[in-house]
Amino acid sequence: MYDVATRQHALALVDQGRSLNSVSKETGISRAAIRSWQTRIEPRACGTSCSRCGPSPQPPDDPAAYAYLLGLYLGDGCVSRQRGTYALRIACSDTWPGLIAACREAIKQVRPENSVCVVQNKGCVHVASTSRHWVCLFPQHGPGRKHERRIVLEPWQRQIVDVHPSEFLRGLIHSDGCRITNWTTRVVAGERKRYEYVRYFFSNKSGDILKLFCDTLDKVGVEWKSTRRCNGLHNISVARRASVALMDTHVGPKH
Repeated sequence: MYDVATRQHALALVDQGRSLNSVSKETGISRAAIRSWQTRIEPRACGTSCSRCGPSPQPPDDPAAYAYLLGLYLGDGCVSRQRGTYALRIACSDTWPGLIAACREAIKQVRPENSVCVVQNKGCVHVASTSRHWVCLFPQHGPGRKHERRIVLEPWQRQIVDVHPSEFLRGLIHSDGCRITNWTTRVVAGERKRYEYVRYFFSNKSGDILKLFCDTLDKVGVEWKSTRRCNGLHNISVARRASVALMDTHVGPKH
């Protein structure tokens, strides 16, 4: 028999992404015992390490980092079951090393108890972290693709987004959006001149996620337009100069 503290320590190591074999070798506890504990919630004393699943649920300790991470998750993230725990994965293009670093930092700020790793794939990386509490922090998880199921924020999530709209917009743009420079030509006094202008785009198939994005734009006073592409994606465009300036204040370009 093992006491609660010993069980919590072993399970905390598993939550960090360690294999059952490595945890067993370090602690001297059999893999079968650790595996059996993973199906029991009581010994974990979840309320001591997660603000959401305690007797009095509270928002995350760093709500600004959470708002940014929520935007990343809704755009290019997923939560999946993995060896008795849950893995949060955020897909990031290799093109944006600054985004990868910001994503890692946000995960660390939201769940400092858990380690973060970067898994290289072709053309992109997955920034990942395992914890039994990701399902507490992202109740939107579920089977299937996000655009095929209902996505609604919990009241506590809505409150965080209302207080930190810039971070939420930044997360959505960094995952499924971009800031680009368009150009056009115009004849002025008989001479054709080239004009450049900046605009923001956000693309997604989920009507619920698009609404969350547009509602937040409305909240910060950004004007936008919606267009539909043939592959089922909807584009949200921000092109008016004043609104682009606001987006530069709230979001800024990827890097």
